[in-house]
Amino acid sequence: MSRFSMEELEFLTNILQKHPLDSLRKISKEERVDYYKLKRLYDKYYGKHVTVSAIYNPRKLGLKSYVTFLSVPSDSILEVAKKMSSNPYVSYLNPAFGFKNGLTAFMAVPKDQVNLIDEFLSRYSDDYEWYEMQPYSYSIDDSEDGGWKFSYDYAILMDILKEDARTPISEIANKLGKTGPTVRYMIERLKKEGVILAFEAVVDMTTHDRGVIGITRELKEEVIQKFQDYEMLIAVLPGHGYMIEWYFSSSEDLGLKVMEFSRYVDKLLIEYFDETFKKMNDERMKRRFRMIVKKDGSGYRSLLDFMG
Repeated sequence: MSRFSMEELEFLTNILQKHPLDSLRKISKEERVDYYKLKRLYDKYYGKHVTVSAIYNPRKLGLKSYVTFLSVPSDSILEVAKKMSSNPYVSYLNPAFGFKNGLTAFMAVPKDQVNLIDEFLSRYSDDYEWYEMQPYSYSIDDSEDGGWKFSYDYAILMDILKEDARTPISEIANKLGKTGPTVRYMIERLKKEGVILAFEAVVDMTTHDRGVIGITRELKEEVIQKFQDYEMLIAVLPGHGYMIEWYFSSSEDLGLKVMEFSRYVDKLLIEYFDETFKKMNDERMKRRFRMIVKKDGSGYRSLLDFMG
């Protein structure tokens, strides 16, 4: 097995971020990189540690994003997680301990099914809380909300592009039973209608196997500046404040991290990015859209259709 190199991986990731869908020969020519060196790195890391993935705008699809926290007995966490994991509306699911001991789940729910969230979560816990999430970096205009208005073939296409956007058009066409030009038209339509925001190089690494989630009523700019060198996610929780998620390695001192982060939030918990959960999350996401969209393309299936 060839030796892993972070320097090589970063080089390939940066190249693919600039040229997510271009052929290796075109990339090598434009970046003036030796083709055989580039191909060696691509064969070594692509699909194993880095993949180009389509980034979708959930609002254009009529989906809203939520974060949920559930209290679950420690001896039942895996069992409950497996049941929840059968629901494709659950984006990511991880064990977490803090103001709720049990599970953290990120969800994307059709805007006309938000009233079903309580019924859904109550099947797995009698102690839970959930919040809508919106991007911190820009405001959300509800008038931009869309819905599912495509045929079922688009659901399959979107799953393919999410898993690996560099999948050859000929291979996608074969899976869809379409011609190459038809597939290209479908992709261009998703771009034109604002469903596809971008294609990004996504690194799949175990460098960050822990996370700290904090919820706070107020978020001061000094906090963002203080942690600007950290891997961090900030989201707006309308009516409740903000959520901050810091990522770090288990090799770092957990106690010090908790003490450091807890000064800036009102509520805090620790996430564990376990390999078992990662596999469940990855497998679910491979078929997400083809599971939630009705076969006749008329809209979404019910959140309660997938109760595990």
